[in-house]
Amino acid sequence: MSDTQPRDLTRELTRDPVHEQTVDGYGTVRVLPLDAHADAGTVHAWVSEERAAFWGMNGLTRDQVAEIYAHMDTLDTHHAFLLLKDAEPVGLLQTYDPRADRVGECYEVEPGDIGVHLLLAPAGGDGTRPGWSSALLGAVAGFVLLGLDRRRVVVDPDVRNEKAIARFLKQGFEAGEAVVLPEIDIPDVYLPEKHAQLAFLRREVAFPGDS
Repeated sequence: MSDTQPRDLTRELTRDPVHEQTVDGYGTVRVLPLDAHADAGTVHAWVSEERAAFWGMNGLTRDQVAEIYAHMDTLDTHHAFLLLKDAEPVGLLQTYDPRADRVGECYEVEPGDIGVHLLLAPAGGDGTRPGWSSALLGAVAGFVLLGLDRRRVVVDPDVRNEKAIARFLKQGFEAGEAVVLPEIDIPDVYLPEKHAQLAFLRREVAFPGDS
């Protein structure tokens, strides 16, 4: 972990998970509601890295990042979660209703769709974590498709991030169109235009026996 901020593991471990799943050969993945202030150090460290530039938070302070997620916590359409592998924070998950997001302007939203943004924690010293991406994506799919009873996941990674796109396709996602997410410039919220590659995962593909 590159996070240099202290974290309160006791608070993390006593926060009730909304999803828990044991992945063979990996460990137990737990999905916790993000605490905007308690988790600010961890999240700020992740979103400040150049590899996370597509999240639009490079250059923000820890307090600014906390404010963004505190505001998100007031919304019914957008939600943030901390992913833990056993007791270690390993990812940031955001879910949203595509009809309430700019991505909904770029494709035909179907009933039961849910949007997902996923940021994995930086790798360790050797830069390798075999099987981590697949394990976490599988747990996220279980949470959003089965736990939240949705029919299809939509993701919109940076069109230049070939590694992330390949990771989604390997997990069973089907590539959609490359689109331009429109700029948002309203009071307290500014999001620049983004070029993204849409991809979709249907519940019957991910979980044939539970569709």
